[in-house]
Amino acid sequence: MERRHVNESGYIGRALLVVVAVLAGVLLGGAAPASAHAVLTGSDPRESSVLKTAPKQVTATFNESVSLAEDSLRVLDPDGRPVTAGDPVHADGKRDTARVALTGGLKEGTYTVSWRVLSADSHAVSGAFVFSVGAPSQTRAEAAAESAVDSVVNVLYGIGRYVAYAGLALLIGLAVFVLVCWPGATSLRGVRRLFLAGWWALALSTVTLLLARGPYASGDGPAGVFDPRLLRSTAESRPGVALLVRLALLLLIALLLRRRDRSEWQADRRTVAAGGALALGLAGTWAVAEHASTGIQVPAAMVSSVLHLLAMAVWLGGLTALLVALVRAPADNPLPPAAVARFSRLALVSVAVLAATGVYQSWRGLGSWEAFTTPYGRTLALKVGAVTLMLAAASYSRNWTERLLHVPREEPVLVTAGGGDKSPPPDRTDQTRTAGPGSQEQRRGLRRSVLAEVVIGVVVLAVTTVLTGSQPGRADAETVAASRVPGRPDVNLTMVPFDTGASGRTGSGRVQITLQPGRVGRNVVEATAYGADGSLIAIPELRLTLTHSEQGVGPLDAGLADQSGYWGSDNLSLPIAGTWTMRATVRVSDIDQVTVEKTVNIIP
Repeated sequence: MERRHVNESGYIGRALLVVVAVLAGVLLGGAAPASAHAVLTGSDPRESSVLKTAPKQVTATFNESVSLAEDSLRVLDPDGRPVTAGDPVHADGKRDTARVALTGGLKEGTYTVSWRVLSADSHAVSGAFVFSVGAPSQTRAEAAAESAVDSVVNVLYGIGRYVAYAGLALLIGLAVFVLVCWPGATSLRGVRRLFLAGWWALALSTVTLLLARGPYASGDGPAGVFDPRLLRSTAESRPGVALLVRLALLLLIALLLRRRDRSEWQADRRTVAAGGALALGLAGTWAVAEHASTGIQVPAAMVSSVLHLLAMAVWLGGLTALLVALVRAPADNPLPPAAVARFSRLALVSVAVLAATGVYQSWRGLGSWEAFTTPYGRTLALKVGAVTLMLAAASYSRNWTERLLHVPREEPVLVTAGGGDKSPPPDRTDQTRTAGPGSQEQRRGLRRSVLAEVVIGVVVLAVTTVLTGSQPGRADAETVAASRVPGRPDVNLTMVPFDTGASGRTGSGRVQITLQPGRVGRNVVEATAYGADGSLIAIPELRLTLTHSEQGVGPLDAGLADQSGYWGSDNLSLPIAGTWTMRATVRVSDIDQVTVEKTVNIIP
């Protein structure tokens, strides 16, 4: 038996070394400082420019490396017909660019460029801009920028990520609860079933993500799930490698469980070391392919992301195990109060880790207080609110735990293997059973509060899934900064978030308002509306006024007119410099509209 344990430990060690090496290679081979989502920093022809002669190609430049697909760069003529010649490529080998050749004989008018790329953090982003040949035309392509991901594929991918989070929580949380809090929980059928459910949930969701990753990256529909070409492309990408490593870890866990009997899973050094390494590996498969792998302070962000995931799994998964133990534990082997106390202390440490890493990740994703008005910021605020409710429920759980620990109990007895009772030794009190109405009352109260925590935890997981797929607020700020590049005339670009309260993609988003030159005198105004998913949307009405409160000037109506894809005007005259209040009234339907405002600085 001892030789078997030695061989098994060596097997575990070699397997984990391979996993760590693969994860390190994936990270070091692909991660580079960048924003969490790609931002368009320039183009040739530049946005809204008017060219004397037709260009031979269109180039888009981003602030980080991007991956390209067949339709990453599409150019439509004023009648909506494609005028590209061939597939897009990286310009001059630079991975932060996309270039596509154009057909000859382009006529005069306004051309629409629609782009869609994969960011370094594996998320798909899209956008659009226009340029004109000869002179702007009265008509232009209406379908400027499509959604970055097919709606069905996006739902499938989102469900896969949510189930993966839930499976990770069950797998790690239940294992920690058994090893640290109550080894006797292995005798409960509900705990064993939940552990297996967590393994299967994580395994099946990982397979789903592997299949859906191809169409997610290419923009194809659900029919591309089984496309061999897309599957091969997924296997060669960093997110695909991370998912394959996750599957390998899960297979290793299954193999270890089959090689050991249930009674052998004790909290010894070998088990704790192997379990800890496997948990770190699983959490690492998220970190190497999500927001933490790009942006500022990548090493610190990677560590923070792993700790955040592990703390989440220990807390939520442990709560689920505690609830099952409270409900399913038999009368002759109830959950010991000491085990509840141990989990209470473990949960407190997990919450502290979640708070510290959550604050850091929030700062890294937002960048400023103003970013709380972005979709990412609002989702983050919702998560903070849900976690606060969960902490409130946890405080009740701690109160019930304290009461349970101080309830007068009958003389404890130990259930032996033969069914007889004997007085327990001092170090085996966890296996004693207690009785009394006071204990039952405390347990019922604890069950209710733990159930509330678990329910709120399900909501927290759902919000976290949405948050990891959203463009961070810091990227919105970089979009504004990217609007000022060498060679462009003075442009004042303002992003104004809006939320009408309506459901759907167009119910909330942001309006990008450009004032050119952004100085005293006549200005050209262009306003473009983006939906909650970052893609361009068509809205039935947009009004814009500017007011200089200190000087009592305004409101001045910009006189925006629908230009088939954006709203524009060339007759706004601003008489004085200083801080102006810009008010935009956005109507997305016959009954849904909202007025939002933001200040803008006009220079002399």
